[in-house]
Amino acid sequence: MYRSFPSIFVAAGALALASCGGSGGSDSRNQVRAVGSSTVFPFAKKVAEQLTLDNPGIGSPIIESTGTGAGFNLFCQGIGADTPDVTMASRRIKSSEFAQCQSNGVDEVVELQVGLDGIAFASAQNGISMNLTPEIVYRALAANPYGEEQTAETWSDIDPSLPDEPILVYGPPPTSGTRDALKELVLEVGCDANPEMEQLAETDEERHTAICTEVRNDGAYVQQGEQDNLIVQKIETNPQAVGVFGYSYLEENSDRVQGLPMNGVEPTYENIASFDYLGARPLYVYVKKAHVGNIPGLREFIDQWTKSWNEDGPLAAIGLVATPNDVRSEQMRRATELTALTSEDLS
Repeated sequence: MYRSFPSIFVAAGALALASCGGSGGSDSRNQVRAVGSSTVFPFAKKVAEQLTLDNPGIGSPIIESTGTGAGFNLFCQGIGADTPDVTMASRRIKSSEFAQCQSNGVDEVVELQVGLDGIAFASAQNGISMNLTPEIVYRALAANPYGEEQTAETWSDIDPSLPDEPILVYGPPPTSGTRDALKELVLEVGCDANPEMEQLAETDEERHTAICTEVRNDGAYVQQGEQDNLIVQKIETNPQAVGVFGYSYLEENSDRVQGLPMNGVEPTYENIASFDYLGARPLYVYVKKAHVGNIPGLREFIDQWTKSWNEDGPLAAIGLVATPNDVRSEQMRRATELTALTSEDLS
């Protein structure tokens, strides 16, 4: 059971968190614990590995891929050694999630934008190839495109110029931040290309959300859990399949899969960094300020991120796209000063 110590953490809870001589338990822990996004996961693992190499006396951080939504749920359940110190996210925290944190005593949350990523659409090398648009993706994946029955079985049913191949897309589940970004950056854009849908957003927001973001469940879209590498494996063995995952997995597996352009723009490092690619998005880590100084290695873990997120840093080598210089400078300030997020920041 998770506990919350909103008012006595510094006085008493800190003692419990600081007594970390053992291997951990419900009242103590001697290493950082991070949960959250499968997209941010490989970057966090790299940071953790380098932290351990540079600081042999610090326990190796525990990094868990739970998905963005599940990560926030765990992170916001309270303050104490039996809750995570960090959550990773492939989207920004929602106001409702921030309110959950606040109500459970997690009242000082530090938000760090650690880099950029893109929602890549990909197929196997020498597999199906097409120039996608938000409208094409929406009409292919929506449960009820523009409020009508979903009848498309092949890509050519959507546009005769597209391949006459069955629609088969492997992608993330609803708990994933990548799924949220897919909805917001691609599906809603494709849906609102229809003037009636754009108008519906003003008159019936709930119905608009249902029509524009609900994904078909007849087998054309297949959820693959929080394991993006599994999506890579699926499309590699099926030349007609399309996968949806973070750009870093495309970069890491460029010898096995190929990116599909969106609006004629390829998912590349340069196009994501410039936001020319439609699916570009920021990635985040969130830290409990109350745990800094009480969980061994947490301050150093934060600092390791700031040493790793530059254009020529170790994270860029595995697919993270660096944020613009001015943004990165602001994130460095937040990391140094441990600036707490406010509800106004999210409005």
